[in-house]
Amino acid sequence: MNANATILTELLLKERPSLLRLIRRIVGTTSDAEDVTQTLWLRIQTVTDTPPINDKQAYLYRLARNVALDRLRAGERREALFVPGPISEEIAAPVPSAERHLIDQENLGIVLAAIAGLSPRCREVFILRKVENLRVVDIADRLGISPSMVTRHLQNALTHCMARLAETETGTDGS
Repeated sequence: MNANATILTELLLKERPSLLRLIRRIVGTTSDAEDVTQTLWLRIQTVTDTPPINDKQAYLYRLARNVALDRLRAGERREALFVPGPISEEIAAPVPSAERHLIDQENLGIVLAAIAGLSPRCREVFILRKVENLRVVDIADRLGISPSMVTRHLQNALTHCMARLAETETGTDGS
């Protein structure tokens, strides 16, 4: 490290509290002031011996002010780039209509009734898989049945539920 950088580093350590106050007034927060002080230390390490610096304290404070202002300007540029705009209707999730909500409620009731109409073992497998989100092998282990039997129960349950939904869409009630 050259003589100017060494002296400026020592001066930075000595004047750190005063520099932090100055920088905090410019950038607004203590954490940003700490970041600027770190950047200041890095800048000091690049200072050469030529030309000679006559008033090192004035140079350090001017450098601190410039680094703080650079940080402030960079933040302003970043904010200008990322200005939040109005949310587009294409991006926002559409709110379902009252009719869609009623249809969904009705379909949920049909599916719940269909699940209630399953055999106890088939219903248990379906709930473990679709509600508790267990893997097929975990269900098989828990119930003491083979994974293929779990798959068969799931297939039967889904077929049963889909048939109940299809019956209501076509207007037949299965009686």
